[in-house]
Amino acid sequence: MNKISRLFSSELKVINIGIDKFQKDLASQGVEVIQLDWKPPAGGNMELISAIDKLLNNPLVRKANQETVKIIKQAQPVLVDIDKAINVIPAMTDKTILHSGPPIKWENMAGPMRGAIIGALIYEGKAANEEEASKLASAGEIEFAPCHHYNAVGPMAGIISPSMPVFVVQNKTAGNLAYCTINEGLGKVLRYGAFNEEVIKRLKWIEQEFAPVLKKALKATAGIDLKSIIAQAIQMGDECHNRNRAATGLFFKEISLLILEAEVDIAVTKRVLQFIKENDHFFLNLSMSACKASLDAGHGVKGSTVVTAMARNGVEFGIKVSGLGEKEWFLGPANMVKGLIFPGFTGDDASYDIGDSAITETIGIGGFAMGGAPAIVQFVGGSVEDALNYSRQMYEITESENTNYSIPSLDFRGTAIGIDVVKVIHTGILPIINTGIAHKKAGIGQIGAGLVHPPKECFEKALIALAQKIE
Repeated sequence: MNKISRLFSSELKVINIGIDKFQKDLASQGVEVIQLDWKPPAGGNMELISAIDKLLNNPLVRKANQETVKIIKQAQPVLVDIDKAINVIPAMTDKTILHSGPPIKWENMAGPMRGAIIGALIYEGKAANEEEASKLASAGEIEFAPCHHYNAVGPMAGIISPSMPVFVVQNKTAGNLAYCTINEGLGKVLRYGAFNEEVIKRLKWIEQEFAPVLKKALKATAGIDLKSIIAQAIQMGDECHNRNRAATGLFFKEISLLILEAEVDIAVTKRVLQFIKENDHFFLNLSMSACKASLDAGHGVKGSTVVTAMARNGVEFGIKVSGLGEKEWFLGPANMVKGLIFPGFTGDDASYDIGDSAITETIGIGGFAMGGAPAIVQFVGGSVEDALNYSRQMYEITESENTNYSIPSLDFRGTAIGIDVVKVIHTGILPIINTGIAHKKAGIGQIGAGLVHPPKECFEKALIALAQKIE
C-alpha cells in the first residue's frame, strides 16, 4: 500500500490553514479538524513582504532600534516652568496657532478643531464672535501648524495660541524641551471645540491667575520629576492618558506646599489648589509633555524603525519614525472611536479620532498600560480581561520593555516600548489607543470615550520609506 493510500485509509486528524470552508466541510463529515487562524504577512502584498524581509532581522536596524529605545528610557522629563506660549516656544508669533495631529488647512479641519480655533481667536481678542473668527481663520492671516513641529503637544484639538500658558518640560538627560497647555477639566472645554463665554472666562483665569501662581511656586525648586510621578501612578491604577487620578494626586502633593510657600494671597491660593484638586485629568497635559520630551530625544537615529509620534487631527492620522525626517509624516484616514457615548448623544454625533494624546501610547503607557488600570474600562468600555489582553498584545509589536513603568497585574512586567513599524505590518497588530470622543460639530464638546486603532496605511507607507532609506 502506497503512502497516499495509507493516508486516506487511516483516521484523519486535520489542521486547516486559511479559508475556514474546508474546516466546516470536514467537521460536518465527523473528521477531527483544527482551524489555524493564519494570514499571510502584510496581507500578501509583495512590496511590503520584501520590505519586511529587508528590515525584520537586519542587524543594523536592530542596533538602531535598541539605541532609540535606550535614549527614550533614559530620558528624565522634569517640569521646570510655566509661561505664555509666545514667550517660550521658539518661532511662535502673535499670528501662530498650533493644532493637534499632522498638518491641515482650515478648510479641511474637523468641527472640534474649527471650534477650538474660533475660541482661541476670541480668547486672543482677535475676533469678537464666531462669525468674525471664522472669517479671520479662512482669510490666510493666521499661520496654522502642528504642535509637533514646535516641540509641543495638545490634547484633542490641541490648540495653542500665543497668550496661552504652557508647561515647560525639560528632558534633563538630553536637554531638549517640550510644551503643553494646562488642562481645563471635563465638560465644555476648548480642546473639545467648545468656545462659549464660560470657556473663554476659564482660559483667561488660567492665564491671569492660575499660571502666574504656579510659575512663582516653581521658582522655588529645581523642577518636579514627572517620570517618577508617572511610574508611581501606573502602580496605583493609572495609565496616564484617560485615567490620571493618582498622578494628579501625586502632583498636587508636590505642588501644594510650593504654592503655600510662594506667599500668594490666601483666596487666590485656595482657588488655584481647588482647581487642581477638582480636575482628575489635570496631569494628562503633564504626562503628554513628559512623553513628548522623552520621545523627541529618540528621534533621528539612523536606521531606526521605532515610532516617535502618533497624532490625529480629526481627519488624518499620522506617525513619525525615528529613522526618517523630523517633519516627515506618514498618513492614513482617521478612524472612528468605539466606546461609551454620554446620555443624549449617539455614535452618529461623534467626530473622527483627534488629538496628540496618543503620544502616551507611543511611549508605552495609555492604552498600552490598560492592564494595570482596570478602572479605565468603566470610562472607555470593554472588560478588565480586555485591558489585560491589550497590554499583553502590545509586546508583540514593540522593541523592548520599560521597567521604569511596571504593571503590577502583569507581575510587574515593564510596559511595552518602542513601536516597531516592521513588526506592526509583519504581525498585523495595530497599536491600541484609549481616548475621548468629541462631537463632530464645533462648540458642543465631549460626548464620550473609547478605544481606537491607527489606520494600517500609516505603517505601510513608513515601512516602504524605511526600506528605501536602508537601500
